[in-house]
Amino acid sequence: MKLKLTKKSHACVRLEKDGRTLVLDPGGFTEADATVGADAILVTHEHPDHFDEGRLRAGLEASPAAEIWTLKSVAERISAAFPGRVHTVGHGDTFTAAGFDVQVHGELHAVIHPDIPRITNVGYLIDGGKVFHPGDALTVPDHPVETLLLPVMAPWSKISEVIDYVREVRPRRAYDIHDALLTDLARPIYDRQIGALGGSEHLRLTPGESADV
Repeated sequence: MKLKLTKKSHACVRLEKDGRTLVLDPGGFTEADATVGADAILVTHEHPDHFDEGRLRAGLEASPAAEIWTLKSVAERISAAFPGRVHTVGHGDTFTAAGFDVQVHGELHAVIHPDIPRITNVGYLIDGGKVFHPGDALTVPDHPVETLLLPVMAPWSKISEVIDYVREVRPRRAYDIHDALLTDLARPIYDRQIGALGGSEHLRLTPGESADV
């Protein structure tokens, strides 16, 4: 079954299937209403461009049955306000959220600088490999991936690492995420190099644009 993938700003995406909606990583660079209407929300780590408490509250207040799955550091900051609706997960866990089957992969954020301690980061593999969102890490799940949500530009990465990550995961297609800091001048360079060297179909959606995956 096809999933509807809608790109939101930066690292956030919405997935829809059978009338239900899953939102991943609604952070501070993302539209304020990104979680409104969500049945479930997944958060990969605590950095503010992926986790924004106000956006999570907006989603849970708009939909009384909505729930959150995330790692401990995020859960601790919002679970008291929504008892029973915030679930803590880690590497190796599996669960079902809003009808989506989810596997958790990865443990640590990518290295930003050796002097900066690494925090926990988890990635989410959706519906047996239909979609993989790695958060801020170049995690390679031990499972084939059809659609990789590719963190294309970040303070912790360079384009050679991004290209090699696509080569290692070998998805059917890769859609850019984590792109709020990528200027319009740079986009054609990234598109050309990742597309030519990654070995997979490389695609980009503008915020609000959707595709079936």
